[in-house]
Amino acid sequence: MKHDNFYSLLPKISGPIAGIGVDILYTSRIEKALTRSCMRFAEKILGLEELQNFYIRRNKNIKKSIKFLSSRFAAKEAFSKAVGIGINIPVRWKEVQIINSNNGRPTLFLSPKLFSWYNKFYGKFHVSISDESDMVIAFVVIEHKDKSYNFSN
Repeated sequence: MKHDNFYSLLPKISGPIAGIGVDILYTSRIEKALTRSCMRFAEKILGLEELQNFYIRRNKNIKKSIKFLSSRFAAKEAFSKAVGIGINIPVRWKEVQIINSNNGRPTLFLSPKLFSWYNKFYGKFHVSISDESDMVIAFVVIEHKDKSYNFSN
């Protein structure tokens, strides 16, 4: 299915929110995938800057690196759900990176190719990631590109 036409099939939605995605998972699931794949799993999921951050964490604390990888996996899944197409062209694992700002706030960075597609349909996006001892959760909220909402039904 061509994604440009996909959105013409959806009902028009009023309001500022275009999509919400959430993903929650046990970190043990990611740890098992990482163990089975001898690190190839991390290389498949993470973009270049994320991968560098992962290896730095891995050298210091293996458990924290697994939590880092788990949180990035969950955030990318949440983003793919928010845009409504899942991990499918043009949304690919490495096309989305989650980089923390200096104050620790996670921010989505889209590859130029993905941004070009995204920018046709959507405006700002917001991501929140949280973790507990054995779980991570990520939320992504995306806004409509057009700010002229029609709140009357």
